[in-house]
Amino acid sequence: MGIIWTIIIGFIAGIIAKFIMPGDNEPKGFILTTILGIVGAFVATYLGQAIGWYQAGQGAGLIGAVVGSIILLLIWGVVTKNRA
Repeated sequence: MGIIWTIIIGFIAGIIAKFIMPGDNEPKGFILTTILGIVGAFVATYLGQAIGWYQAGQGAGLIGAVVGSIILLLIWGVVTKNRA
C-alpha cells in the first residue's frame, strides 16, 4: 500500500509543483506530470531519510513531495537551458 500512496501523493505534488514553477521548458502532459511528482516524492523520501528527517520505511508527505518535484523542475530547467 505504501507504493500506491506514494504514487497518489506524487501525482498531486507534480500538479502543485508545475503551478508553483511554470515555464516553457517544463515537461508537459498528464503522464510526465505524474512521473515528475512520483520521482519528486521518491527524491524527497531519499533526501529526508539521508538527512534524518524520516525513518526507514517512512515516506515523504505532500509538502516534501512538492519540494522534491520543485527541485527536479529546477534541475530540468538547468539541463534544458544548456541544451538550447
